[in-house]
Parts: sequence; structure tokens; C-alpha cells
Amino acid sequence: MATNQHLVIISLDALGFRDLREHQAELPVLNGLMQGGAWVKSVTGIYPTLTYPSHTTIITGQYPKVHGIVNNTKLQPKRRSPDWFWYQKDVKVPTLYDLARQKQLTTAAFLWPVTAGSKITYNLAEIFPNRIWTNQVLVSLKASSPLFLLKMNHKYGHLRNGIKQPQLDEFITACAVDTLAHQKPNLTMIHLVDMDSMRHRYGVRSKEAMQALQRLDKHVGQLIDATKQAGTFADTNFVILGDHYQINVDHMIHLNTLFAQHGWLTPRADQTFEDDWSVMAKTADGSTYIYTRHFDEIAELTALIKQVEGVETVITGAEAAKRGADPACALMVEAKAGYYFTDESRRPLVVEPVHPDTLGQPDRYHGVHGYDPMKPDYQTTLLFNGPAIKPGVTIDAAKLVDEAPTFARLLGLRFKGSMPGQALTGIFKENN
Repeated sequence: MATNQHLVIISLDALGFRDLREHQAELPVLNGLMQGGAWVKSVTGIYPTLTYPSHTTIITGQYPKVHGIVNNTKLQPKRRSPDWFWYQKDVKVPTLYDLARQKQLTTAAFLWPVTAGSKITYNLAEIFPNRIWTNQVLVSLKASSPLFLLKMNHKYGHLRNGIKQPQLDEFITACAVDTLAHQKPNLTMIHLVDMDSMRHRYGVRSKEAMQALQRLDKHVGQLIDATKQAGTFADTNFVILGDHYQINVDHMIHLNTLFAQHGWLTPRADQTFEDDWSVMAKTADGSTYIYTRHFDEIAELTALIKQVEGVETVITGAEAAKRGADPACALMVEAKAGYYFTDESRRPLVVEPVHPDTLGQPDRYHGVHGYDPMKPDYQTTLLFNGPAIKPGVTIDAAKLVDEAPTFARLLGLRFKGSMPGQALTGIFKENN
């Protein structure tokens, strides 16, 4: 099997099948990649369709219940801002970049979720300070490749403004361009978040989101050009992917407020709650996990939740595990389109509208994800282009779990053991 020694994976957070289906003509770079490569049109995500579980699936090929990243954030009910699953130590299975390192291939990652503390050669980890005694520089140095981070900050730090978009993507793209051009890593993973941020704040089909999509198209072009500068373009396969799509919302559901009313948890003024809970909701935005302790009235709890405005379905923990979600949950609740969940415990109403003036504040959104990946027109998408890829190929549908084995094959690597997905062999030229 012939393989190429360079693979560049570019994640455009919140990229949907609909984006490429309806806006192809406005995206010259992505359109060119589609025409000369392979387009997997509709890609079904994992449950819940959140960024951290999804990106971990993308580079392990496993569902959250197996790889261990079952949510964006951890179960910390007493913290208003829980820690995210930043660190690779929480991933329970091998990753694509682990396989690459074992074969002495160099690796690079730019804000790729759940890579903090990893052995990636050139790593700018996605992490932010979540304790009053630390700051962004210190947590980033601990989580990333420190000398590499300092060098990139020195050269390109003027481009960023904290974590605000689109400046953050400008900074990340500049760092990745520099690294592709001068270090020529074998595996490069880049996570760009501009459009996801705009969709959360302004809505899925908003002018701001569409402008972000066009900025992302330009960033992809810059990254491709960097491989031409490096002389590696002819040996590089490119992947452009989304991790999930988004859905517009206008109402919030606060199940912990409901549980507080029933005495199942003790709310606190800052919307957190005490450790004495027997029932708690842990939001995944468009869905929510329900966890219980020393609690037997599951049928009563299920019936109560089903009566809440905006709730679409309630499934058991066993059913959630079959879907690949956290097997430790008692229930998993899906919101109707237009609704999403928070963890807040002391709101005046269990269901309330999102006031437009609050948009942009924590947990106040115009668009969210985290829903069941089977919701209508909620799929993401996937592009391949490069020397190993058959041009002009389209595949109608695939799953997120198919991506990792496909990427491994592009680098001549192989995941051991049972994999729920399979390599998308239809995209490869005959000698690959």
C-alpha cells in the first residue's frame, strides 16, 4: 500500500453539510478541493454532538463511552465554570497522533481539543485559566510544548485578542502556516473555531456566521500555500472536516431548578449546587445527562422530565450507552429544536426565553449543538484532497467513527483492536 508522509487535518468547528451544499460557489478554496478530490457529503456525528467528544472520536475512531470524553466539561456541580476535558490523560484509548509518534513521525496540533499534556511534537493546546491563582500564559505553558508556544507567541501574539474571534483563528492560522512551512510535520491537526463562535452568538444562518465561513475558506488556502512554500505539497493529503452542526434556539430548560424544587439538590445563589444531590442534570446543550445517587424513583423522574416544555425524548442510561454516550448516566434527555439545557439551579422558571440582551454571556446562546446526531439536516461533512485521493469522488453518507481509520490509512498506520467504523476505501486511488 503506497502512502504519503504528510497529512493535514483542518477542523472547521460547526461546519455542516448544508454549508457546502448551499454555499459552494462562495467558497473558492473548498470548492476547488471538492472538485479535485473526494467529498463525503453527510457525516453523522456522535452523541452528544459536542466539540470535545467529537474531536476525540475523530482521532480515535471510538465513541465517547469508550474513549472517555463524554462531555465538554467535567462533573463539578459546585463550580460555576467547570473544568473542561483539556488533558489527553483523560483519553482512554490510542489516538492517531500516538500511532504517528510510535512510527517516529513528527506531529503538530493547534488548539486541537483534549491534547493538553500530550507528547505531540509541536503543540499549542486548547486550554484557558480556570482558577483565580493562574493566568493564560502559565496554563498554556504547562499544557503545550513550552518553547514552541513561546516562539509562536513572540512571532504572532500581536494577532490575538485573548480568545476573541476572528482574531484567535488569525493567530492559530499564522502559527500553523509557520510550522507547516518550516517544520514540515508528518501529521498536522488544526482546529478553527470562528464560525462556531459566531453561530452561538448570532445564529446558525446569520450574516456573521456566513462571513466566518468565508474567512475559514481563506485560512484553508493559507494552510495549503504553506505546504507549497515548504515543498511538501505534492506529498500532502488534506482533510477538511466539521465536528457537528448547530441549531437555532430561543428557550432554555433548567432541569436543576426543577430538581431543586423537588428537594433532590440544594441550590446555591451562583446557580451551582451542593454536593448532597441525589439527582442532577449535566448539560450537553441540545441534550443533557441526568445522574442519580441513592435514588430509586427513575420512573417518576422520567415522567416528570417528559412533562417539561421543550423536552423531545428521554432515554435510559442503557440506551444512551448503546448510542455511545456516558454509560454512567441514569437518563439522557433530548431537547426539541429551539430549546437547550443549562445546569442552572436557581432560576425563576424551569423554562424561560433567552433574552436578546444576554446573548454572548455564559450559557446564553442563539445557536447550539449537542443534539442527537440524527436530527433532520443536522449532519456535518468531510473533504479529502491530495495525491492518495481519487478526484471527483462523492460519497453520500458516512459516520464520524469512519474518519480515524481513514486518516490512519493515509499515513500508513493502523489502529489495533475492534473499531466501530471503517476506512472510506472509495476515496483512495487504486494503489492506495
